[in-house]
Amino acid sequence: MHTTNCDVTHPARRSGYLLVALAAALWATLGIVSRFVLRDGVAPLELGFWRALIGGALFATQAIVQRRTRLQRGDWPAVGAFAIIGVALFYFAYLCAVREGGAALAAILLYTAPAWVVVGSVLWLGERVSLRVAGVVALTLAGVVLVALAGPRSRPSGSGLHPSAAAIAWGLVSGVAYASYYIFGKRYLTRYAPATLFMYALPLGALVLLPAVRFAPRTAATWGGIAFIGLVPTFAALHVYSAGLRRLDATRAVTVATLEPVIAAALAYAVWDERLGALGYAGAALVLAGVLIMSRETDRPPLLPRTGH
Repeated sequence: MHTTNCDVTHPARRSGYLLVALAAALWATLGIVSRFVLRDGVAPLELGFWRALIGGALFATQAIVQRRTRLQRGDWPAVGAFAIIGVALFYFAYLCAVREGGAALAAILLYTAPAWVVVGSVLWLGERVSLRVAGVVALTLAGVVLVALAGPRSRPSGSGLHPSAAAIAWGLVSGVAYASYYIFGKRYLTRYAPATLFMYALPLGALVLLPAVRFAPRTAATWGGIAFIGLVPTFAALHVYSAGLRRLDATRAVTVATLEPVIAAALAYAVWDERLGALGYAGAALVLAGVLIMSRETDRPPLLPRTGH
């Protein structure tokens, strides 16, 4: 009887797995499409600005329609801090990682976030960490080292990948910033609908980026790519993931969501011919193994945000 609730063949559970996998696929398109937009001369700052602004407008529309626009005055400082770290810094750093090292590398390094959550919990919250968790963090960081040591691998016609110091640095910064989703979401997503929080956080993040943005005329194709990023991996993916969460427990959901860097790597190979080489893929496997083990920890909350990115 008890195993029925965990049965993958149960219709609701099966649809939950499919929805979360679909969300992972939608998130995986971010790096691929971003490379096209960045190649057309759009700077990461400008693309991050448009992503936050378009996504924020869509969430605001939803929140207004659903009449869920109220935010308590005492929560504004936290939303503002999240807008700076989880939106402005995260969007900028992730796009810089894509520009410097490719979509696959950026997605892999993004998933170091659980390790940074543990490190932050120890340094700033004084939490005690088991030897198992410490070992998983070490496993994840070892994966990052292997990715950093990977050399360029490509066919003569391919784009190739060289994990430069800049690519690794921006990827790790994006992972640290992404970890803020967990810290923020742990407290505030139990009190507000996602649309309520993001209708404020995303535009505020865009406002933070605005002073440094240099706008220039863009082609229709470039605007199409920018609109796609604001709609699909920013707005739509969250809703698909939220629907999956209603059918699955969070631990299973975040485990399935680790398909994202795998799908991103496959898309990057198919579209841009990105290859990490043997060391790089071995490192990626260690990073994903760390995430999977971490998400199964039963004595602490899930170590990936429930809000996506």
